[in-house]
Amino acid sequence: MDARITASLDRMAERHRRHVHDERRAEALGLLLARTDAPTPLLFVRYPPCLSIVLSGRKRSADDGSDATEEWGGERFLITPVDLPMIAGVVELGERGDFLSMNWRLDPAIVVEVAAAMPRRRLGDPTARLGTMTPELADALDRYVALLDAPQDAAVLAPMLTREIVLRLLQSDQAPRLLAAADQLHADVVGAAIARLSDALEEPWTLDRIAADAGTSPATLARRFRAITGLSPMRYLKRLRLGEARRRMLALGDTAAQAGTAVGYVSASHFSRDYRDAYGVPPAADARDWAGAAERAAG
Repeated sequence: MDARITASLDRMAERHRRHVHDERRAEALGLLLARTDAPTPLLFVRYPPCLSIVLSGRKRSADDGSDATEEWGGERFLITPVDLPMIAGVVELGERGDFLSMNWRLDPAIVVEVAAAMPRRRLGDPTARLGTMTPELADALDRYVALLDAPQDAAVLAPMLTREIVLRLLQSDQAPRLLAAADQLHADVVGAAIARLSDALEEPWTLDRIAADAGTSPATLARRFRAITGLSPMRYLKRLRLGEARRRMLALGDTAAQAGTAVGYVSASHFSRDYRDAYGVPPAADARDWAGAAERAAG
């Protein structure tokens, strides 16, 4: 990794460690700081619209609409233009024995503003879910995170640095995905579909029905959905269903059959197969393992 990127990440990591428990100060800058001192299993997570980077350690996440996972650290970044379900886990700690990550809230209005001021260029589709970190982007983020140490300067500097970060993102390989999200018409259609699916996972959804509820055609919805999320509508739905089923088993004590039915699976074997593909174990075995781990921790 470029030495300039490494230096910027190291400085951000030190500030992260100093302020990780000061949620109010981080939130004022649109930052969410996360830390763990142990690897974690692959878990269902829902990323809000944000830029996500790793400052220390490495994680594994499902990317590009497939069930395969990819390991990444500070050399990459993730843009989630809309509420996006993913499967992710910490696989390696950094040299200081911790894993540090940071989410920075994206503002579509600023993306539109900055894009309008840039020279027009032809953009293709993003080739991967993960972007490649650049020295310029890392430097802009480093100076933004420095405002955690100087909140009195944020009112003046944060707006300028926000636009610089967006500029660097629009110069990156993830520019097409970011611009697709900033198109409010597209985001409204996709957002309407996401809200409807989230509220009624148990419904027997088809692509045609999702599109009808969102007020568009199946082909248009599929194209816009993939441009923004990297997933097809039906794969997005599967991610939502599996994540909610796992939550119900681990948090509410549902059986595998109850959890699968509650999120819309008609076939127990279909649910078990999808669950195993996502989490590596059948649902009943996963629930037993977590229950056993909880008992050992309590004892």
